[in-house]
Amino acid sequence: MKFPFHLLILVFFITIPSFGQSTANLDPNAFAFFLKEPIQLDGMLDEEIWTDEEGWNTGFMQYFPSDTSLADAQTKIKVAFDANNIYIAAIMENTGPRKYVSTSLRRDYRGEQNDGISFVFDTFNDKTNAFQFGVNPYGVQREALLANGGARSEDLNLAWDNKWYAEAKIMENHWQVEVIIPFSTLRFNDGAQNWNVNFYRIDSHKGERSSWSPIPRNFPIISTAFSRKLIFEKALEKSSANISIIPYVAGRTSKNFLEGTQEELTPTAGGDAKIGIGPALNLDLTFNPDFSQVEVDEQVTNLDRFEIFFPERRQFFLENADLFDSFGQPRSRPFFSRRIGVDIDSATGQNVQSKILYGARLSGKVTDDWRVGLMNMQTATDEDAGIAGKNFSVLAVQRKVWTRSNIGLIFVDRESLSVDEFQQLFDPNAYNRLLGMDFNLASADNRWTGKVFYHRTFEAGETESPYSFNAYVLYSDLHWNWSFSYQDVGKEFNPEVGFVPRKDYKRLNPDVSYLFYPNSRLINRHGPTLEFEGFWNETLGTTDRDINLGYEVRFNSLSRLELSLRNRYIYLFNDFDPTRTGGEALPAGSDYQFRNLLVEYRSNPRKTFNLVATGEFGQYFTGNIQRITSQMGVRMGYIANISMNFNYARIRLPEPQNDADLILVGPRIDLTFTKNLFWTTFIQYNNQIDNLNINTRLQWRYAPVSDFFLVYTDNYFPGDFMPKQRSLVLKLNYWLNL
Repeated sequence: MKFPFHLLILVFFITIPSFGQSTANLDPNAFAFFLKEPIQLDGMLDEEIWTDEEGWNTGFMQYFPSDTSLADAQTKIKVAFDANNIYIAAIMENTGPRKYVSTSLRRDYRGEQNDGISFVFDTFNDKTNAFQFGVNPYGVQREALLANGGARSEDLNLAWDNKWYAEAKIMENHWQVEVIIPFSTLRFNDGAQNWNVNFYRIDSHKGERSSWSPIPRNFPIISTAFSRKLIFEKALEKSSANISIIPYVAGRTSKNFLEGTQEELTPTAGGDAKIGIGPALNLDLTFNPDFSQVEVDEQVTNLDRFEIFFPERRQFFLENADLFDSFGQPRSRPFFSRRIGVDIDSATGQNVQSKILYGARLSGKVTDDWRVGLMNMQTATDEDAGIAGKNFSVLAVQRKVWTRSNIGLIFVDRESLSVDEFQQLFDPNAYNRLLGMDFNLASADNRWTGKVFYHRTFEAGETESPYSFNAYVLYSDLHWNWSFSYQDVGKEFNPEVGFVPRKDYKRLNPDVSYLFYPNSRLINRHGPTLEFEGFWNETLGTTDRDINLGYEVRFNSLSRLELSLRNRYIYLFNDFDPTRTGGEALPAGSDYQFRNLLVEYRSNPRKTFNLVATGEFGQYFTGNIQRITSQMGVRMGYIANISMNFNYARIRLPEPQNDADLILVGPRIDLTFTKNLFWTTFIQYNNQIDNLNINTRLQWRYAPVSDFFLVYTDNYFPGDFMPKQRSLVLKLNYWLNL
């Protein structure tokens, strides 16, 4: 390891654009009025605070299709509060008669095709993390956590749930919303006088997106860098005990036809607790958690040589998840919560639970500049599967520097319970630990972002180069976008509670793109991208090389078209079957160079029928490939969404390798009978793993954030429909605020 070289890169990246770290906000602020009497939630806006013409926040600026003019469909918002709640009124004006688009009545809608108004509260004024609440014209709610400054769509986490209330009314020339958010739902400093805030609206009729505080259109609309101040009439005080108890009862029965075993209907109980420690820290506790209601992962056809990443969906792991998950980068994550309590069933390819006994997590702000996260989880021993119980501990500390940057420290420890011959509680030789430090760069104007980190793992035996280093910087303005990344992952870097699909390589990845903004009714923006990615190590030299030339066109209708020419070189350091079907493998030590054309099209998502399709054509190792991946959807108002995932790969290779026709079909029917009753059926046929999976889930939200679930799952051999595994789960939970 050449640490001085890594240190030189670290110093270079830290000192890049410190000049961009301070800007004065001279834009008008919002004001929150103190109320002596609470608001009656009915969506009518007839209380005195709302009928008063003073104090409304107006002048929404267009974000799309342009960002240089006032929005055609204007919006006005007013904010008030009392000792227990924050109140919001919003009036969304129309430019004429129209119909509204809501893809579903299910909570947590997402997509730029939905009409909606969103409220973003950065309660610690760091312009990095925020709470988001949204409502559509039919009163459907969504809540989310925003992390990492909203730099990517993935930074908006809609899986987070909490209690708050909203009512919407559709009027002749506008629609309006009334919102109550309990302060116990939020985290903030006691005595705070102001927050950062922004509001943005999606108008499906015109395809217009607008925001109260202007956001340049080359950044995501969820970006927190451009928020303004919300000034409270008096300092905030947290008087509530802020304790939530979420117990559940469940029953499960299952049958494994392959092993000839059956589980009779087995009752179980457990629950979670959320306890506010002061106004800014939260203690999450879980006992015997059950995640059976979490939707199944959407399968993919895996033609890669490495493991595929699936995101976390379990509620317990979500609040302040970025504090743990933002360390590292996609190819080298020091902590991946799905390593806890999740295994893969080799017969079905589905992720299945391994029992978690209990868990605790303390996370949040200590001061305006310091965040802390501490987690401990214990899993059970499964003697039948030969699995020893494990204890997982994670410590994450983050300190804000400059305006929006931060430095973080992470420690991850996995201990295994001892077997009988040991006297200690934990096996002294079966531990895995990681210690790492990250620097995250984000300039005040959001033009410069980046990351530098160094992580190291520790195990009982001697290891060679157990480290991971990465340096990345991105510059974005209206037209130019360029980035540079250098990564070095050591030969025996082994974070067993993380996600590292490959090791023993160095990676260089520069890219550059340019955008044109024509004066056109059809095209919104277009431009080329050039990207290079190279992998090598000291033993083998170059092992992978990609050179990609692409061109993207985005239309004012929200549809997109992208073309890419890809030139790839791959050296196989292990035997590899290109079809992953058990055929004759290509030998280790051989290398291949091939070229491909990729085409991707996304149709207008506001239409009743929509399509996302990707085609790949060209050479593939010693043969060729034609691959089509698509997602087709039909929307029947907001009652039904019917979609079909389709993935077909036609691979032709000379003997002795296998030819393959890989098919993955996934029809999905999503019915929302009311805002509280939902039924989803998801079928996945995958001939690569020889499995047909059926998952159907009925959800009844009988009280706020309280649900009854009925979940049926079945797996078959697709050739003769012989069953593999079958299960039925009933679960009832209730959210109780104390």
